[in-house]
Amino acid sequence: MIELDETDRRILRALWQDATLGAGALGRSLGLSQPAAWRRLQRLRAQGAIRGRQVALDLETLGFGVTVFLGLRLATRGRLGLEDFERAVSAIPEVQTVEHVLGLYDYRLRVVARDLADFERVLRRRIMTLPGVGQVDANVLLSEERRPGPLGTG
Repeated sequence: MIELDETDRRILRALWQDATLGAGALGRSLGLSQPAAWRRLQRLRAQGAIRGRQVALDLETLGFGVTVFLGLRLATRGRLGLEDFERAVSAIPEVQTVEHVLGLYDYRLRVVARDLADFERVLRRRIMTLPGVGQVDANVLLSEERRPGPLGTG
C-alpha cells in the first residue's frame, strides 16, 4: 500500500470523475502548477495507483438495454478447469467483466445484451456451452448509480 496525502487524494477523486484531465487542467482545478500536477501524476502511475484511462460507454445508447449479473458455479474443479473456463469466457464479447470470487459461486459475470431474448441466446449458445459450467444464477440490473469511489467526494 502506498502513502497518499490529501493532494494525492484530491487528484485521484478528480480523475475518478474525469479520467481525461491532463496535468494542466488538473493543476488548475486543484490549485497546483502544471509541473507539480504532472510530477504527482507520474509518481501515482509509477506506484501503481493509476493504471491507465478508461472510457465509460453508455451501453443503452449503443443498443445494449439489458445488463445481467451471472453467478456461475463450475461443475469441474482444479486449475485446468479454471484456466479453460477463463480462456473461453474471455472470448465472449457480451461478457463485460469476469470476477473469480469466493462464496456461493466460483465466478460472477457482468453480461450485456440488446434485450432479454438476446441475453437468452448468449446464455444458451455461448455461456452454458463453456467448459465446466455447472450452476448459473441470473440477476437483471434494474438501475445503477455510480459511486464516488473509496476516496470519497470531499
